[in-house]
Amino acid sequence: MVAILRGIPCKTCVRDTVNWLGNPGDSRLVTLPDCRVIAHHVAMTAPPPDDRTDQPVPPALQALRDRIDEVDLQLVDLLGARAKLITEVAAVKRDTGVPIKDPAREASLLASRTARAVGTGVSADTVEGLFRLLLRASRDRQAGLRAAVPTDLRLCTVAVIGAHGGMGRLWTSLLETVGHTVLPVDLDTDLSITDAAARADVVLVAVPIDSTESVIAQVGPVMRPDALLTDITSVKVAPVTAMCEHFGGAVIGTHPLFGPSVRSLQNQRIAMVTARDANNWSDWLHTTYAALGLTLLQTNADSHDRIMAVVQVLTHHATEVMGRTMQAMGVSVQDTLEFTSPVYRMELLMTARHFAQDPDLYRAIEAGNPNCTAVTEAFRRSAEEFSTALTVGDAERFRAMFGEVTAFFGDFAPGALAQSSALIERLVEME
Repeated sequence: MVAILRGIPCKTCVRDTVNWLGNPGDSRLVTLPDCRVIAHHVAMTAPPPDDRTDQPVPPALQALRDRIDEVDLQLVDLLGARAKLITEVAAVKRDTGVPIKDPAREASLLASRTARAVGTGVSADTVEGLFRLLLRASRDRQAGLRAAVPTDLRLCTVAVIGAHGGMGRLWTSLLETVGHTVLPVDLDTDLSITDAAARADVVLVAVPIDSTESVIAQVGPVMRPDALLTDITSVKVAPVTAMCEHFGGAVIGTHPLFGPSVRSLQNQRIAMVTARDANNWSDWLHTTYAALGLTLLQTNADSHDRIMAVVQVLTHHATEVMGRTMQAMGVSVQDTLEFTSPVYRMELLMTARHFAQDPDLYRAIEAGNPNCTAVTEAFRRSAEEFSTALTVGDAERFRAMFGEVTAFFGDFAPGALAQSSALIERLVEME
């Protein structure tokens, strides 16, 4: 599931757009590194001006619009009243230890509200989408009020190395939200890496992949034996190995499966590799991240990197090949947009978004994965197989390979067809 339109040059508008597509309220892939890409797309594909917009509004229509405005303002006031109740809910949950998310309560609420829509002239899908947004906003609000932070949480001093990078800034904010004290360290801070590491209960490495191992080699030897060394790098074998080599205490590698501009942490995933535990640091980290709304995925370094070779390396590599192919062909993006299909538009948006970001980031993510060569070679072989079947006109071979891939996806394929069809329909509605 992906969020489709993400780049209208207004952060609020982008959030609303992303929330409206896919699963209502799902903005997991929002990073917004450069709004200009999609802004350019919007400008190129905008319909011609409607000459009728200059005509005066009929009085009868204006009267109805005025009444709609009144209803809308009442809705906003009711949402404000609901938000005040959520504040009280957060206080009760923190005092009683009740989790922020209550799946049974949410399912019951959605069923009740959609049933209420019958006969109102509002579709059940619209009502469900609206209340999914409200539920997500409610969870975010409760998390911001520290509803999931245990009253007996051990508060620690955390040195964030790389605190001025995208993920470093995010983690600094998150840890402070929970109540921890952060020692931010970066190239432009007076506080040095070694001084911070020596003072901290926890050292969190949030530097670029290429610098991770050298930073670990600096902080490990000066850390207190009872401290925790952790990281948020997108590969795990090399960093975890380096942490265990340079530090004798607790070592837990993590990988947040989201970017620094994510709007909400609720239900976001973070992979955790517990290489060496001591002093209940694994429980501490789990409690801290769970309090932020994160879902922890326990794994090992080898399994993590093998799966991320598909999730990241294969995905990014395929996107890069598509962009490079279009550039090599000299095709006009404008011309393709005049004949665009919804599926092509989704692919084009994702491709343009990719190339609007930092090339060194993607190079490090892909090249840093120990399975990079195997994945890119498999991609090349598969591309050659399909290319050969097409260029020689071997329809039987094409059908056979197509069927093999269909069988590989199994029961996932029909569900993917339904979900993607819903996305396409909503994308078309937005034109």
